[in-house]
Order: sequence, then structure tokens, then C-alpha cells
Amino acid sequence: MAQLKITLVKSTIGYEKSQGLTVRALGLRKLHQTVVQPDNDAIRGMVFKVKHLVKVEAAVEEATA
Repeated sequence: MAQLKITLVKSTIGYEKSQGLTVRALGLRKLHQTVVQPDNDAIRGMVFKVKHLVKVEAAVEEATA
């Protein structure tokens, strides 16, 4: 399954409270923290809401033997 690497690059201070709560729901608590989340519609919708605060990349999946 595809995964997304999401990094918080801008503070949520000064933005709507709901955007801060969305960032927390993604698992991000500190600036420049990175989390890996599954690539699904729910996560993509959350990322779209806070796209000005985060950087998103495709996570490289390791082959399991």
C-alpha cells in the first residue's frame, strides 16, 4: 500500500483552530516533525486542508522478504 511522508514546515499559530486540530490528527506535534501515513482519501483530505503548513512526499517502501 502506498504511503505519504508528511512534514510540518509552518506553525499553526495564527490559523483557524480547526487547521491546528487537523495537523494534530495527522500525528504532527512539533515543527519539522515527519510522520508516515497511509495514502487514502481521508488523509489526502486532511493534507489538502493544511497544504500551506505541510510538505508531502511519497514514502519509499522497503521490500519485505
